[in-house]
Amino acid sequence: MADWDIKKLRILRTLQELGTVTATAEALHMTPSAVSQQLTGLAKALGVTLLEAHGRRVRLTDAAQLVLRHAEAVFAQLERADAELLGYLQGEAGQVRVGAFSTAVPALVVPAVQELRRTHPGLAVSVREAEAEAAYELLAEGSVDLALSLAAHAPTPRDPKFSRVSLLADPLDVALPAGHPLAAEPGLRLADLAGEPWIFGSSGPWSQITTTACENAGFVPEQAHAAADWNAIWAMVAAGMGVALVPRMARAGAGAPGRGRGGAGVVLRVLHADQPRRHVVAAVRRGSEAAPGLSRVLAALRQAAAAQERGDGTPQPA
Repeated sequence: MADWDIKKLRILRTLQELGTVTATAEALHMTPSAVSQQLTGLAKALGVTLLEAHGRRVRLTDAAQLVLRHAEAVFAQLERADAELLGYLQGEAGQVRVGAFSTAVPALVVPAVQELRRTHPGLAVSVREAEAEAAYELLAEGSVDLALSLAAHAPTPRDPKFSRVSLLADPLDVALPAGHPLAAEPGLRLADLAGEPWIFGSSGPWSQITTTACENAGFVPEQAHAAADWNAIWAMVAAGMGVALVPRMARAGAGAPGRGRGGAGVVLRVLHADQPRRHVVAAVRRGSEAAPGLSRVLAALRQAAAAQERGDGTPQPA
């Protein structure tokens, strides 16, 4: 029987993900020569060629891809074993580390942690703010146990390393200056704002979400100002500098206007006819879902997401 060395298999999987020996070595805090030696040893133990030269880089062979398909099942089984052992050893106690994007922290994570403190005081939850790509890197390397992100920037459901859970379809409302001619327009649609100056991020998820929503409504938004901080966006809208799409979750954050109102100088309108949404998902390493602490955190996050979707304090049409 071949020698399936778990440590070396993880190195091979990291090489598949990152593409180069140098990047793999940096990610695993190894030297490139050590990575090469480990993979050479794995190839010898398995009796197959794992890498082949491809220009100045290396490429995984078909045999390596076959090995990794089976390795993913091994990794998932090890996660399940860890989960069962954790339940046996810790029961109600333990720690769950959560990586989450900025607006999810006050809207979902904080309510979930507050509920868990009440129902499972022995379970500690540590939170690390991280945007989508960084959150999944942390999850893959084991630095967090659960990652919250937007579905558009999460690994696909077919990714064998992660299990995804849909949490929330977060509505996007439009923020207009209080004196805007359309602030009280009945049946306001997103397309009605095609000629307006828009405020959204210059890059990243929020830029893509805004442009996609507007393009689905039939126009390309004119970006008058670039901002990603919600306090900055509120201030510019209040000053009459433009309009912006605002995720309902964002108003749970510190400094944002209260739920159900626009705040000084800002009117929030629900786009009932063509309500755009962004989808929030949670992901864990495949096989770890059964860990008691992790399953309780997921349940608390679902409860917090359900409270958000019930629409308590949803802004009303002017």
